[in-house]
Amino acid sequence: MKYYAGLDVSQQTTSICIVDEEGKTVAERKVASCPEAISEALEPFAVARAGLETGPLSVWQWNGLKERGVPIVCMDARHANAALKMMPAKTDRNDAIGLAQIVRTGWCKSVHVKSTASHEARALLATRSQFVRTRCDLENQIRGVLRTFGILFGKRVGGFAKRAEEIIDGELDASPTIQAVVEALMRARANILEQIRHLEAKVRLIARQNNVVRRLMSVPGVGVITALGFAATIDDPTRFKRSSSAGAYLGLTPRIYASGETMRSGRVSKRGDDFLRRSLYEAANALLTRIP
Repeated sequence: MKYYAGLDVSQQTTSICIVDEEGKTVAERKVASCPEAISEALEPFAVARAGLETGPLSVWQWNGLKERGVPIVCMDARHANAALKMMPAKTDRNDAIGLAQIVRTGWCKSVHVKSTASHEARALLATRSQFVRTRCDLENQIRGVLRTFGILFGKRVGGFAKRAEEIIDGELDASPTIQAVVEALMRARANILEQIRHLEAKVRLIARQNNVVRRLMSVPGVGVITALGFAATIDDPTRFKRSSSAGAYLGLTPRIYASGETMRSGRVSKRGDDFLRRSLYEAANALLTRIP
């Protein structure tokens, strides 16, 4: 007799439902959301396949269960949601039952779980991107505060910091309050810039050690951020049967609406990774407009 398990993972607890080949519920459990507790709950049944949805904890759970020999499948949450909508009520128990039935019937598509190195690189790039946005917000805040008092920041030789120093030392002498505000914002900006430089050094170090990233950087317009982001997002190129599938994975293929005699091609789907799609657009724009 084969058994199949559905795992509904939440922050604190995981609901487990185990069904047999005929779809009858054999057992239900509620354990702590950690791979050790889940594998112990599944061990007496020797399940043929267990399934969980993509989510914030799915990478950790999938890797932990895989290391313990559990035949785990990570399924797309959108696919699972389409089936779980048939349940009369949305509860953790019902979700676990529904996931077990999906795994039993095989009506799911296994999602590729990226390697630890890829997730580390993505976390590094995402944090750097967040710091860059914060730096831009601080600069815009400084410009907005000064504009209220008739001081136009403009552009000067020497960059943003040089111009800010000129304004603080000169035009803000008559307003100690605004001078203190701008100085505080500039200190925050300096700290953010220091963290950005630190993360960029890490990015360059990883890029030097990765042959794939170095090869991608040989393409005109592709820098270290785009190259490392591409390598980390794709992770394993062999999971794509055709090269055109990578474009669809990144949301760069047009949406198609077809019904009866009607068929329309729309804008790109934007269903993939937003960070990499934006990076590829910037690289393409640099290639077309700046590379001779």
